[in-house]
Amino acid sequence: MIKSYVTGFPRIGEKRELKRALEGLWAGKEGFSEENLLSVAKTLKNRHWQYQKDAEISAISVNDFSFYDLMLDSIVAFGAVPPRFANLSGREQYFACARGNKTGVAMEMTKWFNTNYHYIVPELSAETTFKLDASKILAEYEEAKAAGVKGKVNLIGPITFLALSKTTDGSCPFKNLNALVAEYKKLLELLSTLDDEVLVQFDEPIFATDKNEENLLSVIGKVYNELVEAAGNVKVVFMTYFEHALKAVAEVAKTKIYGIGLDFIHGKRNFEALETIKNSHLTLFAGVIDGRNIWKSNIDEKVNLVREISEKIGGKDFYVGPSCSLLHVPYALKYEEKLNSEVKSWLSFAVEKLDEIKIITKLANGVALNAVESKIYEENKAAVKTRATSNLIHSSSVQNRVKNLVKFEREDKFEDRIKIQRESLNYGILPTTTIGSFPQTVELRVLRQNFKKGEIDAAAYEAGIKKYIDDCVKFQEDIGLDVLVHGEPERNDMVEYFGEQIEGYAFSENGWVQSYGSRCVKPPLLFGDVSRPKAMTVEWMKYAQSRTNRIMKGMLTGPVTMLNWSFVRDDLPRSEVAKQLALCIFDEIADLQNAGIRIIQVDEAAFKEGYPLRAENIPAYEKFAVDCFKLSVSSAEPKTQIHTHMCYSEFNDIIKTIEAMDADVISIETARSGNELLKIFKSVGYKQEVGPGVYDIHSPRVPSTDEIVRQIRALLEVLPKEQLWINPDCGLKTRKWEEVEPSLKNMVEAVKIVRNS
Repeated sequence: MIKSYVTGFPRIGEKRELKRALEGLWAGKEGFSEENLLSVAKTLKNRHWQYQKDAEISAISVNDFSFYDLMLDSIVAFGAVPPRFANLSGREQYFACARGNKTGVAMEMTKWFNTNYHYIVPELSAETTFKLDASKILAEYEEAKAAGVKGKVNLIGPITFLALSKTTDGSCPFKNLNALVAEYKKLLELLSTLDDEVLVQFDEPIFATDKNEENLLSVIGKVYNELVEAAGNVKVVFMTYFEHALKAVAEVAKTKIYGIGLDFIHGKRNFEALETIKNSHLTLFAGVIDGRNIWKSNIDEKVNLVREISEKIGGKDFYVGPSCSLLHVPYALKYEEKLNSEVKSWLSFAVEKLDEIKIITKLANGVALNAVESKIYEENKAAVKTRATSNLIHSSSVQNRVKNLVKFEREDKFEDRIKIQRESLNYGILPTTTIGSFPQTVELRVLRQNFKKGEIDAAAYEAGIKKYIDDCVKFQEDIGLDVLVHGEPERNDMVEYFGEQIEGYAFSENGWVQSYGSRCVKPPLLFGDVSRPKAMTVEWMKYAQSRTNRIMKGMLTGPVTMLNWSFVRDDLPRSEVAKQLALCIFDEIADLQNAGIRIIQVDEAAFKEGYPLRAENIPAYEKFAVDCFKLSVSSAEPKTQIHTHMCYSEFNDIIKTIEAMDADVISIETARSGNELLKIFKSVGYKQEVGPGVYDIHSPRVPSTDEIVRQIRALLEVLPKEQLWINPDCGLKTRKWEEVEPSLKNMVEAVKIVRNS
């Protein structure tokens, strides 16, 4: 018997209802109370459970809903809130942890493995004491039960929780293991009272990585045998995803754990574990539908895959579902009314993936499909066929250009380039700049929407954009920034803006995916060969430069970030797609410098998140990622200074790779993590210039001048002043002007104080 499961479901709302409720509450808008937030949450949870019920999912997720982040939920549930927020309680404490408040900086946030989702990093110490508060978990189970759902409870596993934690006193997070497991045991005891049998999914994706692998493997038996003993009638599922977890399977098989979840899409080597599962008591939860991409599955191939798995585990009962949580894909295609009909026929969002799971499960079990299911099945077969042959996808001119490349990187060495740049640009010591974007106001969004809808003409649109640029330029000049930006008022998203001007991309109307908290992104759909028909940024940058005598920095999104922040075609190697994207940026840089733009920033914010989780696959990724960045900037002359920016990166393991990218200046995010990231640059003798973020833009708080002075002086303890740029730690798009103006004024004033001291 083959059953079905869902690892997790999106929670922001298919029309971003939770986003609006959260931001309305935070802004104190009329009608946006905590009661309203709870009401919206209840509606969303019930809707999501109903979708899964309609798809006849056997194991429906409960406790996969969150007001901000599931890791933050675990921090609160186990009483691991940092001391600086201990005097708060309830929702105020919860959101202060995530967003900071007037007296305390927000907890660190970083990428969830190699996805674009961000989680809140637990802060522990040797003094941490845990105390269970299971109210949210128990309430959601009962809420699901009232809706007719006997849920599978989702929890972050204790080993992954500690492995992803940081400590404030240098102690090892795993010194807290016994204390944390004791609270998990109490939780299981409570869950066991809710039903005659309760299925609990422990997310342990850390075992799909190489991170401290041998040490972590050694604690599986101890931790999970204790948990199973306390579980009573709770069936424990050890869930992994994003890569193979071969060694973990061997250890889990030695325990009394009920089931194990494996990703057969992004962890092909998990097939090697099937013999172990066959000869064990374990029930397999097989991820056979891609939970991270939006292309329709080939149902016939998936049915054959499921039957192959069944055969390899000796015909044992098992579950089939997505490779990971569906959090990473948009909700539903029903809102997509403007997409090219052929491209739309190739797509499958979260709700459609539920239908795929349902049909695959039925066919694999030899169960006849009803009329609706048969129609979906026939449409699937037709879409698979057209996608393989469509002339929308293939361009011989693009393919030939890639094939005939002769120039792959800049010819001059950094040491020679930087002398030319420092002399011609004359930006001095501790130059100040920003990462690129300025606040995206309601007025700007309305202006762009009205233009797209045809409600205003091009002249009115351009006048509005130019007015914003003028205001940005004047503000930056008034406060004394050294290198200016135009503020990006014409851009909706750093990938979507460029994708809209590149052949081979399509765009959804409602394909929103949660990035963190209430922040959502709408990744473009990269479905075919890509090329740049005309210049994408030159006219706006020429205008911005004409409004000032100071240096105006051109802003582009790099090829690797374009790749990693898009839903990418799966019929061509990602390395080949990245080359095509690199040539689009190559052409744009050539046009910008010919138009007089002397500094060009090629953002690679998502460079690190594309890294494979296992060392065996890293060299191939690093080679194509570095090669494509260098190809994209190879049109730059020595006098053109190339900047790049990277988000939330732990650089210790990739510093040599960053060095190989050969950007003249790199800006990075260090505001929440102190100078630890920066120290690695010093330890390897990094030559290029660096712009560490001196304040955190993901929090609404305004840093004082003294605070930034202390931060700059701390930076100077690591790197010399000649090598440092001073900037916020990321773009200012999501912030409000009333936060941005005083923060940047304080930043510039802090630099003046340090320069004169």
